[in-house]
Amino acid sequence: MHEKFCTDFQSAVDEYLIRHRSVVDIITKYQEACARVNRAFAKAVTECGCVSIEASRQQAPQGIDYSQLKPFMSSHLNGKPCENCQEVLTRELGHSLFYLTALCNLSGLQLHEVMKKEFTTIETLGVFRLS
Repeated sequence: MHEKFCTDFQSAVDEYLIRHRSVVDIITKYQEACARVNRAFAKAVTECGCVSIEASRQQAPQGIDYSQLKPFMSSHLNGKPCENCQEVLTRELGHSLFYLTALCNLSGLQLHEVMKKEFTTIETLGVFRLS
């Protein structure tokens, strides 16, 4: 079912992306969409105030093994986006996903295959994936 949904979404992106079909347009629109996600989150903090950011240096006990680090790491985020901010974030993340999918289309890649491969990598490497 999930694979079919990804395939259907990818087909819809291919069908409805008409004006910005150039790879140059798509990569810049993708970058713009990602920036809008960042902006929406920033506005949740600075305009709405439903979330706040309290950032400082991450603190972990000395000598701790990398695989034991997660409980000591903070997101630096307090609160949860309100309904309105969730709606904006959902819309902006959707636009970002749209252009990511368009890049898959131009590259001849299947979105579900990209996700499946990344999932396999995560499963294989676990906590060491992004170290």
